[in-house]
Amino acid sequence: MELSLAWRLFKRELHQGQLLLIILAITLAVLSVTGLASVSERLQLAINGQASTFIAADRIIDSPAKIDPQILTLADKLGLARVGSMQFNSMVYAGDAFQLVTVRAVEQGYPLKGDIELSGGKAQGLPLADNIWFETRLGGLLGYPEQIELGNANFNLSKEIIRLPDAGFNPFASSPVVLMRIEDVAKTQVIQPGSRVTYRYQFTGNSRQLSAFEQQAKPLLNTSQRWVDVQSGDSPIAAAVQRAERFLLLASLLGIALACAAIGIAAQRYCQRHYDVVAMLKTFGASAKQIRVLFGTHLLLVTTVGVLLGLLGGFALDRGITAFLPIEIAAYTPPIGRPIMLGIATGFISAFMFSAYPLMRLLAIPPLRVLQRQLEGLQLGMWLHLILSLGAMALLGYLYSQSLALTLTVVAAVLLLGALLSVLGFFMIRLGHSVGMKTTNPLQLALAGLRRRAKQNAVQLVGFSSALVLLLTILALRQDLLQEWQKQLPENSPNYFLVNIAPEETQIISDFLAPHLKTSPIIYPVVRGRLTEINGEELISNAQKQEGSEGRVGISRELNLTYQASLPPNNEILEGEFNQDTLDVSVESGVAERLGVSIGDSLTYTIDNQPLTVKVTSIRAVHWETLQPNFFMIFTKEALAPFAYTSMSSFHLADSQRGLILDLIKQFPTVSIIDVGAMVSQLRQIIDQVSLSLTLVLILVLLASALVMIAQTEAGMATRQRELAVLRTFGASGWLLRAATGLEFALLGTIAGILAVIVAEFTLYLLKTQVFELNVYMHWPWWGIAPLCGGLIVALLGIWRCRQLLNKSCGELLKGH
Repeated sequence: MELSLAWRLFKRELHQGQLLLIILAITLAVLSVTGLASVSERLQLAINGQASTFIAADRIIDSPAKIDPQILTLADKLGLARVGSMQFNSMVYAGDAFQLVTVRAVEQGYPLKGDIELSGGKAQGLPLADNIWFETRLGGLLGYPEQIELGNANFNLSKEIIRLPDAGFNPFASSPVVLMRIEDVAKTQVIQPGSRVTYRYQFTGNSRQLSAFEQQAKPLLNTSQRWVDVQSGDSPIAAAVQRAERFLLLASLLGIALACAAIGIAAQRYCQRHYDVVAMLKTFGASAKQIRVLFGTHLLLVTTVGVLLGLLGGFALDRGITAFLPIEIAAYTPPIGRPIMLGIATGFISAFMFSAYPLMRLLAIPPLRVLQRQLEGLQLGMWLHLILSLGAMALLGYLYSQSLALTLTVVAAVLLLGALLSVLGFFMIRLGHSVGMKTTNPLQLALAGLRRRAKQNAVQLVGFSSALVLLLTILALRQDLLQEWQKQLPENSPNYFLVNIAPEETQIISDFLAPHLKTSPIIYPVVRGRLTEINGEELISNAQKQEGSEGRVGISRELNLTYQASLPPNNEILEGEFNQDTLDVSVESGVAERLGVSIGDSLTYTIDNQPLTVKVTSIRAVHWETLQPNFFMIFTKEALAPFAYTSMSSFHLADSQRGLILDLIKQFPTVSIIDVGAMVSQLRQIIDQVSLSLTLVLILVLLASALVMIAQTEAGMATRQRELAVLRTFGASGWLLRAATGLEFALLGTIAGILAVIVAEFTLYLLKTQVFELNVYMHWPWWGIAPLCGGLIVALLGIWRCRQLLNKSCGELLKGH
């Protein structure tokens, strides 16, 4: 009986259009989440796919010995493509000349991603047997011989390498690289028991295969083996990729919050429209159980329709946007299971948890309401509504992002918005109380309308403010991220590095380059040293710590130290003052935190078997993602003057000036020249792709926010129609009503804009400090622009939605009512 009645009620209200608002809200919620999830996952796959060319694979395992064959068998079972390689140092000889080189011995199929760039173009395959491809600078160091001797074998120097896709970026790696087939290593007899060799295993596959491989392979690795992906820090694009992924996750999380707000508002309106229905059903003898089944079934049917429409709309949105994406992004196909499950979960969890309290109020409507329509039943329990609503939002947010920091930030923003709405928003709306019911001008009538609909307007402010907070937050973060990446790679980023410059060559090279460069390059002296003591306490290595030794853990390798008279570019002093006295040192913030070093501590280094004790006088933030020389420790010239050093520098050359590099190689054969131009170009392509992704997400958020605002103006149309009918009856003119309606919505939008700025600034502070690691600053122009834009946008939406009511005559309004 109840199910049959619920179905008839559903069909009748669906036909009459009374379910439009709640179905639209649920559809919007599911569409936003499903569409954003699909687009975001496609963009994430594309960004990671493009960035993975920096490591020539999707995943890498580095090991000092051959890995467990079980891991390779697992990769084969999962269908991953894989190649292995070996890397070791060795001397090569050409006549009387010799040079230390880094040997890369690779299997057939290398590289899995990206290309080997040779002087004659992109490589096709690998070197032939008994052939070696060599880095350009090796030819200059050895005098361009036709053959070299490596171990007990001779090899032809056949082709020059411009860049390997997984070469990484290490200007301190002074050994030229040579590439050979892995099967040729045995004939050299260089690898003997105890030889230092790095074994590298590279894998590619789809996201499902890689996820399964990571879950099963990682536990099989030992402490000396390393798992590498594009976010592990080895890639120069790692920070950009991580921030872009967090941004996409945040956009979807805010989309979820926006959708939840829309559903909560729609559920409240749905229940309010049925107060009279419940009162009549109780008057006619319906039991509480019958009414619960009736409206529970009704809500289930409404939610199901909304979810289905939302899923269809979400995938239509994904397909529509994909059609406008570049081919290299559209080629990636994310799995559809997760967006579907997330969309369904969003629809049902938010619909039922946000509807719980309004339904409780609906079911508690007394039968006496048929005589006294002001009765609304349950008035308590708002705390339960708050807990259920926040719980639903937090659950959906965490299910989507798997990020506690992002989820808590969104929840904190919602709590602040709720607090402001209950205090500031209600207070500002109540300002209209003193005006009473005067209707002598549009402003007085608008303020009176705000007072009469104080509760309803407070609910509307939730939707308007949420949409504006979302827009401001996404807009600000997108702009900050783009500016950060543009700073990382400005137009004249260095594309060449000079390493191993002898002291006597420093001035000669500087004079040689000066006529060809716009600005003189900074020369960085490089001294090798090991940190041995902090405040007189001797440091131990990680290995010693694991063996049970007690003491403070230091850095178990030699550091590249430098001196500078002034703070280098891309460095920022966080604490203290940069090197004032002879024995001052400036320490990079990450190393300072890791070592527990602070201002005033003394550090002792061993350089050329001699101790050097200095005092920490400043802590620096360093932008490591920039392709420029950066150092953990910067000393004064006087402190490092007694020690031997070489120098390094970087500069930018236009393509038309590349001939200058050949002159450099000929005149300074001992100087290592590193060409990072191809890497810079590839980085720019990825950052352009990321920028496009952020723009697309911003457009999606704009559309979602606009839909929520449109849906929000739907609330209260029946009440407004009754008021317009009464005002028309008492002679109010059409101009007065249109102006008053526009002003009322404009005031709502202005208040929403003020609330949105406060919440957005708070949200951005949390996001920048806890998630994105960006500089925090106030957006002062927002305090004027957001209220003005909020007032204008909401006024236009309100007038557009009420245009039919405002154009009706008194008789038409009364008939419609």
